[in-house]
Amino acid sequence: GNQAIESQVTGTTAAYASIKNLKVDRGRFFTPEEETSQQRVVVLSSLAAHDLFKSGDPLGQNIRINNEPFTVVGILKKSSGDDSEAYFRPIYTPLDVAQNRLINSPRYRGDFVVSEITVQVVDRDLISYAETQVEQTLRLRHDLAASEKNDFHILNQARLLEIAGNVANMMTALLGSIGTVSLLVGGIGIMNIMLVSVTERTSEIGLRKALGAQDNDILLQFLIEALVLCALGSRIGITLSYSVSILLNGIPEFPFDIILEYWSLLLALGVGLFSGFVFGLYPAIRATRLDPIDALRYE
Repeated sequence: GNQAIESQVTGTTAAYASIKNLKVDRGRFFTPEEETSQQRVVVLSSLAAHDLFKSGDPLGQNIRINNEPFTVVGILKKSSGDDSEAYFRPIYTPLDVAQNRLINSPRYRGDFVVSEITVQVVDRDLISYAETQVEQTLRLRHDLAASEKNDFHILNQARLLEIAGNVANMMTALLGSIGTVSLLVGGIGIMNIMLVSVTERTSEIGLRKALGAQDNDILLQFLIEALVLCALGSRIGITLSYSVSILLNGIPEFPFDIILEYWSLLLALGVGLFSGFVFGLYPAIRATRLDPIDALRYE
């Protein structure tokens, strides 16, 4: 077609997909044989494929990068939580092809220079050891003296994950605090509504008691009403959450996949009902303590 997009083209090896945990949605990632023979093949991110081919099938189609023809062999699944995909629209091609045909890559001692090396260890306990070995190897390759600082940077994924975990815990605590305050405010609102209901229905309560209704009957009536109010509120909240998640997941540019687990919806409903019980208990007890004679006189 005539679609043109701005995209980040990455030249890499066939092992990149497994190391970066890239999931192929359609087709496949390029093979070591295609890499060795410098085949002009590409793997598109989901957003790049959507922008280039819309609803058409990209597999086997040709695209041009820097006016060089490439064949599409695979489409990746959308990466959940990776906002860089929405910004860069990444496309992957064999490293040698990118260096020879797309990028005016500089050379060092006759070899092409790469901008990034990704290393994967077989055991998490070996990360620190591997980091030290990589650092020593690169220092030797760069002819750095012992007194010289590194002219490269090493990112330890374990440390990054630790930082990300701490941030996630802080966000969870923050959202939990906001949720607790919201629940408290909503519960107080339910309690006030039920107290007003008790006041407005004082004569009705007195009449029911005069006709033989027990305190437990009055208590149960107002508790059920409070639970029904909270159940309706929880149902509205769950419906809105589900609708918004469907809407956002339908936007290709949205960087996250929103997944609502059934247990979380049931938990939300359970918490709502529990708050209805807690905050509806006082108005219900207050209703049972009304004197029938005084209640019948109330206007």
